[in-house]
Amino acid sequence: MPVLFIHGLWIHSNAWQNWMDLYRQAGYQPIAPGWPGDADTVADTRQNAAALANRGFDEITAKYVEVIEGLDTKPIVIGHSFGGSVAQMLLAGGHTSATIAIDPGQIKGVRPVPIAQIRSGLPVLSSPGNRKKAVALNRKQFRYGFGNAIPASESDDLFERWAIPGPGRPLFEASTANFSKASPAAVDTKLNDRPPLLIIGGGEDHTVPEKVARAAYKLYAGSNATTDYQLFADRGHSLVFDHGWREIADYTLAWLKRQGL
Repeated sequence: MPVLFIHGLWIHSNAWQNWMDLYRQAGYQPIAPGWPGDADTVADTRQNAAALANRGFDEITAKYVEVIEGLDTKPIVIGHSFGGSVAQMLLAGGHTSATIAIDPGQIKGVRPVPIAQIRSGLPVLSSPGNRKKAVALNRKQFRYGFGNAIPASESDDLFERWAIPGPGRPLFEASTANFSKASPAAVDTKLNDRPPLLIIGGGEDHTVPEKVARAAYKLYAGSNATTDYQLFADRGHSLVFDHGWREIADYTLAWLKRQGL
């Protein structure tokens, strides 16, 4: 079965490599294409940040729909951060066989806006002009938003290895979703005939605080389809690519097995 990994804002798709190797060993067929505008490497993406500018949820989701349409069967989709938002959009659109959203970015209907989340988004949201730009984090901003639950030396290493500029537009779309009737960040959470969904939250996450992930889970209360939630209390936003990635990955594999996938 194919497994489609979707990265989040400010992180290159190559950060999924450990997961790709583990899932391949487990018998799956993993792929991790980048967002529209991403280059094949971190270095090339950093050098051509303009290619990422002004890419929003609609365009990002359409890119992954195109990828899925080229597969022989609907994939399992695993997304991190805003990749978790896109994963839910793909689920609602009928494009997945199961979906796992890890520390998923805010979708329409999620109401908590913790101070940590506001601070993590300020590098983009502090200037309206950033909506149409690609914005890069500096080392200190990455440490606060991603690496706060790991040693500073590891955070700095992950910043050097995986951090890339990201389009500002998805953050603006998410932050205004509850004030827009036709928001690109809207997801139909009431479907009863959809495949299973797992949402994972990190208790120390600043970029997507745990109460935001849990609020997304609660939006699915009106659906009879399988919807599960798992908290990793001591984990921050780097949980899928820091030294503790295997704990999260192993949990997702066990959950998929329970779904018969």
